[in-house]
Amino acid sequence: MSKAAVIIGTGVVFFLATCWAIIDIARKDFGGIEKKALWGFITLIPFIGPIVYFSIGFRKGKKSRTLNSEP
Repeated sequence: MSKAAVIIGTGVVFFLATCWAIIDIARKDFGGIEKKALWGFITLIPFIGPIVYFSIGFRKGKKSRTLNSEP
């Protein structure tokens, strides 16, 4: 396997992790828009951001209630 394939593969993995983290942040309630924006900013830091979010911030947010979840 060439170095280019490893670098591209690593980039794709971190890109997908960043996308997943942003979607997760959008769906959760962190107690205020400021905290949500802070986690969104942290997630956008290349390579380190998704790791920090999934190790610390992932458990801090609570799932938001949707309008269709309860009659």
